[in-house]
Amino acid sequence: MSTVAFPIPVKAAGGCSDAPVLRERGQHEVFCGLTGIIWLHRKIQDAFFLVVGSRTCAHLIQSAAGVMIFAEPRFATAIIDERDLAGLADANTELDRVVGQLLARRPEIKLLFLVGSCPSEVIKLDLSRAASRLSAQHSPSVRVLNYSGSGIETTFTQGEDACLASMVPELPTQAADAAQELMVVGTLADVVEDQFIRLFTHMGIERVRFFPPRRAADQAPVGPNTRLLLAQPFLADTARALQARGAQLLSAPFPLGIEGTTAWLQAAATAFGVPAQRFASAVSAPTARAAAALARAKLHLAGKSIFFFPDSQLEIPLARFLARELGMRLLEVGTPYLHRQHMAQELALLPEGTFLSEGQHVENQLDRCRAAHPDMVVCGLGLANPLESEGMTTKWAIELVFTPIQGFDQAGDLAELFTRPLVRRMRLAA
Repeated sequence: MSTVAFPIPVKAAGGCSDAPVLRERGQHEVFCGLTGIIWLHRKIQDAFFLVVGSRTCAHLIQSAAGVMIFAEPRFATAIIDERDLAGLADANTELDRVVGQLLARRPEIKLLFLVGSCPSEVIKLDLSRAASRLSAQHSPSVRVLNYSGSGIETTFTQGEDACLASMVPELPTQAADAAQELMVVGTLADVVEDQFIRLFTHMGIERVRFFPPRRAADQAPVGPNTRLLLAQPFLADTARALQARGAQLLSAPFPLGIEGTTAWLQAAATAFGVPAQRFASAVSAPTARAAAALARAKLHLAGKSIFFFPDSQLEIPLARFLARELGMRLLEVGTPYLHRQHMAQELALLPEGTFLSEGQHVENQLDRCRAAHPDMVVCGLGLANPLESEGMTTKWAIELVFTPIQGFDQAGDLAELFTRPLVRRMRLAA
C-alpha cells in the first residue's frame, strides 16, 4: 500500500503570513455562544448546563439543541421573568431554589455550569458570585462554575472557549518534578479522541490528557511540564489561562486533513523526542487510508471555487485543507477573529494571494460573494437559504462543528461534507 508524504513547513514560501486582512465591523450573522452547549453536553458526561436568562434564550437553546439531541438532555433553562429584570424580585433566591431542585432530581450531576444568556447588567444577577455560593453550598459532591454564552459577549464557538476557560482555575497544580505530559485542548468526538490516543501510544507518548475530559473528576494537573496541543482554533482565552499556569503551547496547524493532522502530530512528536522512524511507522497506514478517500473527493472538488463567510473560526484551517489537498480555489476566507499566533502555521500554508477578512459587515460581504460567483459558499443558517434561492450552492458552517472532522480517518468524511452539496446541485440540474 503506497503512502502520500506531505511537507511539514513552519513557513511555506509564498504563504499568507504577512498578507493584508480586510477588517470589517458591522451587522453580522452568527449564532451566539449558547450553541456550544450542544457539543459540550455530549462530551462531559456528568456535567449539566443551566442557562440563566430570558424566555427568548430558552426557546433558542431548546429548539436549536432539541432537534439534535435524542438522549435525555443535560441542559435546562432558568427563566428570568419581568419582575426579576425590573429588580423587584430576588433572583438569587429563585436561582438557589432551581439549582437545589435540579440536583435533588439529578444526583449524577458532578459539574454544574451556570450559563448566562445575557450580560449581568441585563439579568440583574452576578452569576460569578452565585456560582461561588452554590459551589460552597453543594461541595464536595458538585462543583458549580459559570460562563457567558450571551450573543452580545460571545459568538458561536466562543461559548466553548468561555466554558473551558472557566474550568482552568479548578485544575490541580502539577508537581514540580512531574514528567512531561501532553494536554490536547478542545472538544473532540470520543471516536476521534480514541484514534488520537492510539496514534500517540504508537509514537510512544503515553502521558496524554484531553481537555475537556469525559468525566468531571478527571482533572489534569497543569504546570511547566504540561505541553499544550490545540485541537480547535477558537480557544484563545483557554490557551491563555493554561499558559498563565505555566503550560507551554506547541505551535502547529490544526488536525484537518492529512497535512494538518501529520503536522499536528509531528509537533507533539518533536516535543517528546519521538524518533522519525517511529513517527513514520505510526502515521503511514492511516495516511494511506486518508489519501485514498481524498482522491475520490478531489474528482468533484478540484478547480471549484469556494467563499467563506465568518462563523466558527475553523475557516482558515478548512481553507488550507481544501486548497492544498483537494485543489479548490479560495475566493475569500472570512473568519470572526484572526488569532495570528494560533494561526501562524495555517496562514503560512495558505496559497499566496488568498483574500482574508476578519469580522463582518454582512451586506458588504454579500455583495463581494455575489460578484465572485463561487461554486460553493460556506455560511451560517441565516444566509444559506437566501443564497440557495439565488442559485448558489451552500454548506452550513454549523455542520462542520457538529461533525467529527479531525484526524486521518475523518479526512474523507470532511471532504464529503463539501462534495455532497455540489453533487446534490448537479443532480437537481440534470
